[in-house]
Amino acid sequence: MTSTLLTGIGSLVTNDPAHGGPLGLIEDAALVVDGGRIAWTGPASAAPDADARQDAGGRAVVPGFVDSHSHLVFAGDRTREFNARMSGQPYKAGGIRTTVAATRAASDADLEANLVRHLAEGLRQGTTTQETKSGYGLTVDDEARALALAARHTDEVTYLGAHIVAPEYADDPAAYVALVTGPMLDACAPHARWVDVFCEKGAFDGDQARAILTAGAARGLTPRVHANQLTYGPGVQLAVELGAASADHCTHLTDEDVAALAASDTVATLLPGAEFSTRAEWPDARRLLDAGATVALSTDCNPGSSYTSSMPFCLALAVRDMGMTPDEALWSATAGGAKALRRTDVGTLTEGARADLQILDAPSHVHFAYRPGVPLVEEVWRAGKRVV
Repeated sequence: MTSTLLTGIGSLVTNDPAHGGPLGLIEDAALVVDGGRIAWTGPASAAPDADARQDAGGRAVVPGFVDSHSHLVFAGDRTREFNARMSGQPYKAGGIRTTVAATRAASDADLEANLVRHLAEGLRQGTTTQETKSGYGLTVDDEARALALAARHTDEVTYLGAHIVAPEYADDPAAYVALVTGPMLDACAPHARWVDVFCEKGAFDGDQARAILTAGAARGLTPRVHANQLTYGPGVQLAVELGAASADHCTHLTDEDVAALAASDTVATLLPGAEFSTRAEWPDARRLLDAGATVALSTDCNPGSSYTSSMPFCLALAVRDMGMTPDEALWSATAGGAKALRRTDVGTLTEGARADLQILDAPSHVHFAYRPGVPLVEEVWRAGKRVV
């Protein structure tokens, strides 16, 4: 493989504090990619030689986005539900059943084609690392096939058999929990890295969530939790107690919840696309950041409550409506997402990291929030190869 010098970078976000501040911002910068990884970063005037050379023409370069929460293995469309919600009907967790029926009826080929389409959509918008979940099958076979399909396209695969209680178990949720922690887990664990549960009224209570996460952990899956999205509840405290990698949503938090997150390694993953699409209360990112919690931003891309694959859009929402600065939002969408996935090789442009980066049609990363809705991502590199 040849090394490449990318020079003429107007501003380079490395997320390396050694370069100053959380973003490790370098003006008039350059970087060297070698063997699919970052070999050097610094001022363009000090750049070493490389086999090939590309001039960024004063554009900004930032790490690829790390989208640590999405639901991309599904079929069907929930336009009518969205339209009704925008006309005044509240969002309820039960709407998931519509997608469950469509997903069960879909072929493997159709599910995979839809997954690939959404992954490509995210990639064009700068997402180079993508987590995705099961959760729309809710039978042993359908959950296992969803995870097997996802694992063909990403390393970050999450078992979410506990999305809601399957419709056929509506009158016996205990039996469904037994299925999720038994035969379904046995079939799904080989395909997944993570175990997740929707700990929420209308889904699973604290005791059920604890049983599901504990069973998954016993099979080698690391917990993450859908926590405190629709109301106050036990999800955040359970996530921290069990050492979950992330508590996701975090919309309704007590002071004790905030303190627990700040004192732990559990990342608070905020999903503003969900609040946008449900007209719900925004998560208070400022409160979490000021308390010292680690915050990630993600799309929550799913057909019901957040049908967006755009990390730039979510970043702009976080700045406009959640109290984040442009710097904080970018860090949370890159390095923060990496922390939520317990990855050290992505989300940064530091020596040895995977060369996942975006070249923007803009002089600064601030343009993500400054020019919302504008397609600013001009090039995307993953593992040192230009893929967009």
